[in-house]
Amino acid sequence: MSDATTMTPPDVKKEVKPTDVKPRKQPPYHVILLDDDDHTYDYVMEMLGRVFGYDENKAYQMAKEVDLTGRVIVDTTTLERAELKRDQIHAYGSDWRLPRSKGSMSAKLEPAE
Repeated sequence: MSDATTMTPPDVKKEVKPTDVKPRKQPPYHVILLDDDDHTYDYVMEMLGRVFGYDENKAYQMAKEVDLTGRVIVDTTTLERAELKRDQIHAYGSDWRLPRSKGSMSAKLEPAE
């Protein structure tokens, strides 16, 4: 019999158990639609339906809020998805219903608190 002691080689790392690791959540961000006078309610409702999948009633409520208050939170999500949604709003195009409409609506991101 040998009296040799079993040793762990120095290059072997300690096994990490799933209970040892706590996932970190990404901080949420609001996508905020800003009001202007160059887009109709129909445009806002259509855009919110296509970009976010909102039904007509929810899209109307948001269109009314942006018109009355100058802004509305249209989504709260991760930064990466919020940036995508903001960019989709900016790329949506002008409102064909109004000749003075020269481009998309504006949106910005804010950290959700």
